[in-house]
Amino acid sequence: MKYALVALCAFGTMAAASEDIADKYPQSELYNKPVEVIPHVFSAIGATAPPTYENSGHNNNLSFIVTNEGVIVVNGGASARLAAALHDEIKAVTDQPVKLVVNENGQGHAMLGNSYWADLGVDILAHVDATAEVEENGDFILQGMQRYNRDKAEGTRVVPANLSFEDKHIVEMGGVTIEVLHLGPAHDPGDVQVWIPQWDIVIAGDIAFHERMPPIFPETDTDAWVETFEGPFTDLGATYVIPGHGHPTNMAQVTRYTSEYVKDLRAKIAAHIDEGGDLAGAYYVDQSEWDHLDTFKELATKNAGRVFEEMEWE
Repeated sequence: MKYALVALCAFGTMAAASEDIADKYPQSELYNKPVEVIPHVFSAIGATAPPTYENSGHNNNLSFIVTNEGVIVVNGGASARLAAALHDEIKAVTDQPVKLVVNENGQGHAMLGNSYWADLGVDILAHVDATAEVEENGDFILQGMQRYNRDKAEGTRVVPANLSFEDKHIVEMGGVTIEVLHLGPAHDPGDVQVWIPQWDIVIAGDIAFHERMPPIFPETDTDAWVETFEGPFTDLGATYVIPGHGHPTNMAQVTRYTSEYVKDLRAKIAAHIDEGGDLAGAYYVDQSEWDHLDTFKELATKNAGRVFEEMEWE
């Protein structure tokens, strides 16, 4: 694993944030060219900014695992064109066919590229809750992508996963055991983690953040997120972590900027409530410790308001 240590050290020397760079790989629809994180595991690291026309909606990580019996892709991508761009990069690395696509949740940048893969006859796997989200809100999600992506949205249609699971889905491919897991409630309904025990690496999805602020949605149960993170997710014992957003890293980093952030915000909102504070005041709780994170300006006050609304009834 000497190679892996060198690779992760290299990531550590990069400018961590990419929020202010419109496109780092202009010859491709991808925001970044895929890099080999450890042998056989690649990831195209997306922008840590919100989705835009300039980054083509590639603001999450699109990863793939290469075996001698086929390739597993993690995330369908934000559009059919983005999925095709990722496939071009896969074909430059290996002649092995893509056998499975895993959607890390039901968000647009995880699943709107499913149409490209489905047209190639590739199976698509998602958690049952993510599939339900796509079936219920897929058209709305597609319209949001079409607004920012304009002509780049052409050819994209909503295609839910054709395979689903509840707790664990095991794939044996090319002598590699790949565990697709739903460890519990986290950032979004149907969040999944792709764990490769023999290589000590987890493609974590949106349970884990470190370079951009974690977004808290109206449906997010932050207390349960912390429990899932500090329980079964930490218990995996991963050495290497590819988060849903941002460069590959380790458990110490994602713990600091995910569960520690959520716990800090919950503690400050709890104190605010105990002092008789209201929703309007909750937006101004002190989050300055985290203001260096990308998307802080977009998310900090929203997160505070949503945690207040959640904790008001706990």
